[in-house]
Amino acid sequence: MPTRGKVVHYPGQALYDIDETVVVLRLSRRYLYQEIRAGRLRTVKAGRARRVPADAIADYVKLLEQEAQAA
Repeated sequence: MPTRGKVVHYPGQALYDIDETVVVLRLSRRYLYQEIRAGRLRTVKAGRARRVPADAIADYVKLLEQEAQAA
C-alpha cells in the first residue's frame, strides 16, 4: 500500500505489514529490514507474513529518541 510521500497514520491498528511500517516510520524498506535483522525493531509472524506490532513501532521510536539524546 505505497502512498508516495504521504504521511499515513493507522489509528487503532495492532499489526502493520512491512510496507505500512515503511510509510509510518518514513524509512526505506531496505533500512527497515536491516533494523529488524539487528533486533532493533521487533516483528511477529502471522502465517507466512511478517508483521510489526504497533507497540514495537513505539518502542523503536523511543530507542531512536534515547540514542539521539545520548549523542
